Amino acid sequence: MANIGIIGSGNIGAALTRLFTRAGHQVSVSNSRGPVSLAALAQETGARATSVTDVVRTSTIVIVAIPLENIPHLPADLFKEGPAGQIVIDTSNYYPQHRDGLIAEIEAGMPESAWVEKHLGRPVIKAFNSILADRLASVGRPDTVTGRVALAVAGDDASDKATVIALLGDIGFEGVDAGTIADSWRQQPGTPGYLHDFEAAGVRKALADASPVRTPEWKATPNSPGTFDAPA
Repeated sequence: MANIGIIGSGNIGAALTRLFTRAGHQVSVSNSRGPVSLAALAQETGARATSVTDVVRTSTIVIVAIPLENIPHLPADLFKEGPAGQIVIDTSNYYPQHRDGLIAEIEAGMPESAWVEKHLGRPVIKAFNSILADRLASVGRPDTVTGRVALAVAGDDASDKATVIALLGDIGFEGVDAGTIADSWRQQPGTPGYLHDFEAAGVRKALADASPVRTPEWKATPNSPGTFDAPA
């Protein structure tokens, strides 16, 4: 049983709270609005509602599941409070036309999770970014089932990646090692594996076929950001 903390209670954060508690893990969940706003989710799942700083201080694995634009607004030096060997998982994606606006370093080619690492001040494992929350909540299958949906997992520490891949197995998915954070552009929005329910072989092919060139719909424009209903 892992001690998992989740920062963010939106679609992905809430789905992961449900999945990991159902799988028997000890889960703490937090958001920017405070524990009171999480009462219903905590009651439903048995997760512990707490603060962002407490999640980091008490969890051996922390999942950051907040919009990319909010990463710089996390408390300064937040992860200096974490225990030794703590694994941090980044689920975020850059949506310049929909939400985040122009982030110059990412537009210039910095992988999204490398930008997250810079702001958090520590390494991350990139996972859970290439699947919609409703699919995450519904398509996981036991490890006795062949052809499970696979998810890409990128990071620089092989042991931490192996831990995250094992966690994926606990909630019904197969993990595929997608290389380092420098390689993690291969699973970003606009790449062949993004939002496709591929099995492991399909994920590996999609990673191999990915291009580092950001396509126009995933670049900021002079009018960015718009909304998800009306990208700009």
